[in-house]
Amino acid sequence: MLDIKLIRDQPDWVRSRLASRGAGDDAKVDELLALDEERRRLLAETENLKSTRNRVSKEIGALMGQKKLAEAEARKAETRQIGEQIAALDKQVAEVEAKRDAILIRLPNLPHASVPVGATAADNPEVRAWGEKPQFAFAPLAHDRLCEKLGLVDFKRGAKLSGSGFLLYTGWGARLERALIQFLLDLHVHAHGYTEVSPPFIVSRDVMTGVGQFPKFEDQAYAVQEGLDGSTLGKLYLLPTAEAPVANIHREEILKETQLPIYYAAYSPCFRAEAGAAGVGTRGMIRVHQFDKVELIKIVKPEDGYAEHEKMLANAEKVLQLLGLHYRVVLLCTGDMGFASAKTYDLEVWAPGQGSYLEVSSVSNCEDFQARRMNLRFKREADGQNVFPHLLNGSGTALARLFVALIETYQQADGSVAIPEPLRPYLRADRIPA
Repeated sequence: MLDIKLIRDQPDWVRSRLASRGAGDDAKVDELLALDEERRRLLAETENLKSTRNRVSKEIGALMGQKKLAEAEARKAETRQIGEQIAALDKQVAEVEAKRDAILIRLPNLPHASVPVGATAADNPEVRAWGEKPQFAFAPLAHDRLCEKLGLVDFKRGAKLSGSGFLLYTGWGARLERALIQFLLDLHVHAHGYTEVSPPFIVSRDVMTGVGQFPKFEDQAYAVQEGLDGSTLGKLYLLPTAEAPVANIHREEILKETQLPIYYAAYSPCFRAEAGAAGVGTRGMIRVHQFDKVELIKIVKPEDGYAEHEKMLANAEKVLQLLGLHYRVVLLCTGDMGFASAKTYDLEVWAPGQGSYLEVSSVSNCEDFQARRMNLRFKREADGQNVFPHLLNGSGTALARLFVALIETYQQADGSVAIPEPLRPYLRADRIPA
């Protein structure tokens, strides 16, 4: 959530940053400020009435002491009338505040000054690339053909169990998926210093709101109902990413400055309805309703936010480097960034069977945007002030696209798939046989 004081103090600058996203949110600033001003006016009026009531109440005591009972009763009637006015004003304040906050909670984060202005993914500049595209002496197969030939994923039975967009990993495919998850967790915990957590896979509406998933992306969430009790529907949701519960671990807390930085790594399945998304019903693993991911979360002091952002990006890149996969880093432009992000890098890995890059990680600094939504603060030792930290999140990395890139990159002429050295101890094999 944006700082309302910042919007009051620098409305033109806030409008310009929102306008750079190209979604028209800058047009809402005037209405927001008008509601905020009305709220402040009503609060001032309420405070004046409370001050008057306090003064009159003291007069009542004095009059009672002087045995001026009739005058005291008149003052009591006056305080009752003032109380009714205060109650009416309190109701108006609540109504205006609700309207103001309904706008505020739907405004996206402001892009950082280093983010390029653009409208779509076509405007995202490439920052760097690593490795070379693999060359084959044969025509490489796409992942869906490889999965069928090697018995890695049973697409038909996955759809039979749960509908299109759900996968049934089998045999070597299930083992490879598990190996990747464990490799990712071990790397980030032992080499990069993250603390592993295992969060609930069902989360509350407040948690979804805290990270900015709600209200904007409510149409992409899977709501949960408890048994036959329809009144519970919409209170809990399947998590869209481990970011939701893990970033909220310290919601509504005031941390000590010495506790920062906090690094968390977590595995979870991810569930996304993606209403209206193109390609959900097509064959393969590129866009699915359920996929596995290892998520990275950082809670850091604001002055360290962007240095920590670059470190998190390097942590995610290390995954692809160790697996020997060609990838590129792109910096998302203002029009392509996520709702809660102030700056985002995407890692796109090359999938030779697709002949294209696939996004396997987004690494974002949300600055204090999410911390404000979940009321997470830390107390500075120097001045005792409660400060909102920067929250960072990154995929470290996401499957099943990493799975796709790996089997397409390491397919062999004899139909087998070679296993990169770092994964061999987990699979206890150096290849998936043809």
